[in-house]
Amino acid sequence: MFDMELEVAVEGTMNEGEEVDPENCGVKFSSKLFSRATTLSSDKNGCNQLFLLFARLSLSACFSSTCSRNTPGLTLYSRFKPSFSFPSLSFALRNTDTVRSRRRLFLIASAVKSLTETELLPIAEADSIPSASGVYAVYDKNEELQFVGISRNIAASVSSHLKSVPELCGSVRVGIVEEPDKAVLTQAWKSWIEEHIKVNGKVLPGNKSGNNTFVKQTPRKKSDIRLTPGRHVELTVPLEELIDRLVKESKVVAFIKGSRSAPQCGFSQRVVGILESQGVDYETVDVLDDEYNPGLRETLKNYSNWPTFPQIFVKGELVGGCDILTSMYENGELGNILN
Repeated sequence: MFDMELEVAVEGTMNEGEEVDPENCGVKFSSKLFSRATTLSSDKNGCNQLFLLFARLSLSACFSSTCSRNTPGLTLYSRFKPSFSFPSLSFALRNTDTVRSRRRLFLIASAVKSLTETELLPIAEADSIPSASGVYAVYDKNEELQFVGISRNIAASVSSHLKSVPELCGSVRVGIVEEPDKAVLTQAWKSWIEEHIKVNGKVLPGNKSGNNTFVKQTPRKKSDIRLTPGRHVELTVPLEELIDRLVKESKVVAFIKGSRSAPQCGFSQRVVGILESQGVDYETVDVLDDEYNPGLRETLKNYSNWPTFPQIFVKGELVGGCDILTSMYENGELGNILN
C-alpha cells in the first residue's frame, strides 16, 4: 500500500462552497478522502467552471469504467509514470516530490514580473541596476529589445555587454529571482522569451542560435602536436629532423610537460599562461607523451643544448625556459619579439 498525493483538475460547474464528490465523476476511492477544492476560474454567474481537488489516498483506488458521457473530464497527477485512459477520464502518475518541486519552481518563477510589467532602466545609470540574481532584457538606444539573459550578478553582466557592444545597450529591464537556483532562473528566462515571441513572432537577435554578440563562446584550444604516429611505428625521418622542421615552420613552439589544457608542472603552466595572455598563435608539444613523442626529451636536449623543460622557440630560435620567458614578459621585451 502506498500513499499518493493526487491533484485532480475537474472541468465542470460547481456552486460556491460546494463539496466535490468523486463518485459523480465516475471515480471511486477505497480509502477516506481528505480534500479541499480550489477555484481556478468562474463565469459571470458566479459558477466555478474549473476547480482543483487535492487529495491524499491509498494506492488501492479503483476507477469506474462505466462513466457517463456527461461526466466532467478529469486529469490526475501523482507518483508513478504509467498513463491510462477511460471514458471522459485520463490521468498520468508522477513522483510526488517532482510535482511539489515543479509547483514550487513555477510559483517562484511566477513571482518575477512579466517582461512588459518591469520598469525600463537607463543603462547609463549604473547604480539603478542591481547586483542580484535574475533575468534581464537589454534594449538598444531606440528601445528595441536585443537580448534576454540570466545572471547571478545582473549589474556585472550588463556592464560587460556595455563594454563589448555599447551601441546595442541603451536600457534594461530586470527581474530579480530571490532563490537563484539554475532551474528557477531558466524558467524565468524562458517566460520572458516566450512573452516576446508571442507578441512579435520571432526570436530576439541576441538569442538566436549561433549569435555570439552577447554571449561569447569560449574558443576551443588547439591540440598538442604529436611528432610521430605512435611508438610502435618505425620513423622514416630522424626525430631530430622532425623537431627542426616544427620549430622552423611555426612562429612559436613550446615544449612543455603535459598538455596546454593540463600542464603537468608549475613552470609549464606559467609558460602557457604567458603565451595565452599575449594572444599569440603557438604550438605545444608534450615531452612526457611517450606514446606519440617517444625519446623526445633526450633528443630535444641534444638539439637545443638546453638541459631543462619547458623550452620555448620563437621563429626557429631558442628563447629559453620559463625564467627567461617570464623576465621578458615582465620587462615588455616578449611582446616585441612575438610581434
